[in-house]
Amino acid sequence: MTGTVAVPTWLAVILGITAIWALFARLLVPGARWFLSRRANRLIEELNKRLDLKIPPLTLARRQVIIDRLVYDPSVIEEATRYSEQQGVPLQVAMGHVRRYAREVAPAFNAYFYFRVGSWVSKRIVERLYRVRLGQIDEAKLQAIDPNASIVLVMNHRSNVDYVLVTYLVLERVAVSYAVGEWARVWPLQQLVRALGAYFVRRNSGNALYRRVLERYVQIAVAGGAAQAIFPEGGLTRTGELREPRIGLLDYMLRDFDPDGPRDIVFVPISINYDRVLEDRTLIAPRSDSNERHLGLQAVRVCTRMLFRSIKLKLQGRLYRFGYACANFGTPLSLRAYARQHTWVPNKESKAVRVPKVIALAEHIMAEIGQNIPVLPVALLASILTEQPEAEFSQAALEQVVQARIDALRAANAHVYIPRNDAAYFTTVGLRMLTLRHLVNLHNGAYKAAADQLPLLQYYANSISQLR
Repeated sequence: MTGTVAVPTWLAVILGITAIWALFARLLVPGARWFLSRRANRLIEELNKRLDLKIPPLTLARRQVIIDRLVYDPSVIEEATRYSEQQGVPLQVAMGHVRRYAREVAPAFNAYFYFRVGSWVSKRIVERLYRVRLGQIDEAKLQAIDPNASIVLVMNHRSNVDYVLVTYLVLERVAVSYAVGEWARVWPLQQLVRALGAYFVRRNSGNALYRRVLERYVQIAVAGGAAQAIFPEGGLTRTGELREPRIGLLDYMLRDFDPDGPRDIVFVPISINYDRVLEDRTLIAPRSDSNERHLGLQAVRVCTRMLFRSIKLKLQGRLYRFGYACANFGTPLSLRAYARQHTWVPNKESKAVRVPKVIALAEHIMAEIGQNIPVLPVALLASILTEQPEAEFSQAALEQVVQARIDALRAANAHVYIPRNDAAYFTTVGLRMLTLRHLVNLHNGAYKAAADQLPLLQYYANSISQLR
């Protein structure tokens, strides 16, 4: 009974690894999970006391729960059955596609990551890149929003920094889930994006089964009160002008909306502008249809290169921020009130009747976004210089033109952000940015648009073209 038992070395190694794994899986992992869960629950309790809108239970639900709801949703199963019959494949194959789409769409919101890591990163990024300003905002109307309503932030799309900027601006108000394009579906970015509560959208997908899964997720999120952020333009503007709205996600939200139901939908328009868009040269560069789908990834690469270059310049003591980034919050729009005003019951109407009304709603929201676009120094100076590309201006002459243009814009109820409330300084900071980037040449005290940079100047001028 006390004798020695000899075992092969390979078996001893296997037994040792098994014992270590059992200790890890049965003791350390549950303990770590309990510890992290306890901290997360305390954080959520703290946040729900501080945030203007509490984090809804759906947002905190485990990702697998959302996936299962999508997979076993009756309308999704019905579409899978139709797909099976049309494609001549077994229903199990169609349901396999459904599970893959559900895993692709479903977010994995992590409150600790969002409000600790995400908030820290977003703050560091935007404050290092820009002088961030919150322009127009009607606090009284925002505070008057029904706490039970589903909030949808609707924004123009100028840069991939939009996600970070808006997250930073609303961090003390609400946790926002973004609809993100396929460009972000790369490791490890997609894991980070999901942890921030975002979900992926395949633009221009003609797959009816995929679109039904996406539609049901959007409707479940709205019904569950999850705050969302969407870009109706569907992608980054390549000209600087606002693009025509695309109604896909809006139609999904409205298709199941009952004005007399328990939960309203409130759209909050947000208008964004920058003195410098990090991806500007990439966006205006000629491209073919074959590389159009890589635009988002190219823009991310440009942003990454610029970020590392900024770190290098910071270490050298030669870093200047890229001017101002400003956002204006428009008047919240209650869909319940809008529908009653227009005698509209979206969930009772056919697609042919509903779609024109959804388009009208999207155009209404985009018109307010356009009217509220912040007028920043670079955009205003670019509009002046591109109108007279051969003209030369002294700084004093430009200051007079800028002041006249500011007065005209304000008379038209446009929102002009004037640093230090000083039009002369407004002109100075705009010229500094344009000359540093060689978009404007300075010769013998006179400023003139650089002939080879007119397309880029026009891009910035176009951001406020709807205000003229």
